[in-house]
Amino acid sequence: MKNIKIFLFLFSFVLLSINASASDGQSDNEAIDIPEIVLEHLSDSYEWHIASYEGKHISLPLPVIVRSENTGEWHFCTAHTLPEGFFLNKEYHGKIYEKMPDGEVRRPIDLSITKTVAQIWIVAIILISVFLYCSRWYKKRDNTSEAPRGFVGMIEMLVMTIHDDLIKSSIGEKHYKPYASYLLTVFFFIFTTNLIGLIPVFPGGANVTGNINVTFFLALCTMLAINIFGNKEYWKEIFWPDVPIFLKAYPLPIMPVIELFGILTKPFALMIRLFANMMAGHAVILSFTCVIFLGWSMGVGFGIGLNLFSVIMLLFMNCLEVLVAFVQAYVFTMLSAVFIGLAHKEHHAE
Repeated sequence: MKNIKIFLFLFSFVLLSINASASDGQSDNEAIDIPEIVLEHLSDSYEWHIASYEGKHISLPLPVIVRSENTGEWHFCTAHTLPEGFFLNKEYHGKIYEKMPDGEVRRPIDLSITKTVAQIWIVAIILISVFLYCSRWYKKRDNTSEAPRGFVGMIEMLVMTIHDDLIKSSIGEKHYKPYASYLLTVFFFIFTTNLIGLIPVFPGGANVTGNINVTFFLALCTMLAINIFGNKEYWKEIFWPDVPIFLKAYPLPIMPVIELFGILTKPFALMIRLFANMMAGHAVILSFTCVIFLGWSMGVGFGIGLNLFSVIMLLFMNCLEVLVAFVQAYVFTMLSAVFIGLAHKEHHAE
């Protein structure tokens, strides 16, 4: 993650420098604002942009559901047909705000189906379809049938790898079963979402796991699974660990404070790790894509050179992101399983 962040920073700095020099000889309308383009594609929106043709944007409008803070009424519309008083506030990532009669601007209750929400529904439909298809295959077979091949065999191999080699070994034989379904769901959700996010056209391309709200919810679920179902040995290690008395009680309860702080830092690390890696990968790919248009705006010589460089790096980054899509899903599931396993410690007699 550190290498990606360093590379992203250096590459963005170079792009901004090139963009600034290219804009000197162009009008404001012709200048390519790479940071704005990248941030626009990484952020959530109330419509699904598909393509642009002759200066016109082809987008799929998504349902907007907001409650007026002024009248208390619910409004069902799209981003292009907002009721009077509502507007998209560009200063706050294009979210819907409402202007009150006294001039005050407020954020209404917003239950809209945004691009991220729509992408999550698409991923859910894909996963349900895949596993229903696999379950029908198994219903037609018994224990004497041959092992599955093709697509069903690939899914079985992936499930057994995560279930046996990761979940069972990390949590333990006695306690892994109640958590297996949750951890398998988390793995396939993150993995599928990451893969679909690499598809540049509809119904892919949404930056779901690069959204801090999504990774926050996943980390929160893991934190609840750890702390609600942790056994007494887990809580004993937090409030009364096996250390000298001066470290856990007198004069200051140093170790209990550190362990309590660790309850929050573990899920926080899960949240930031997934969010930062996926957002950085999308930002790098989008930046290299923008280089193609930037090169031609600077002339044929720059265009050929930068385009060749961009295409090579785009192919490399997309192949790398396919690997990262699996690795990040695997790491999130593995760390969640390890943290859950630590919450089910066995008592060791002296």
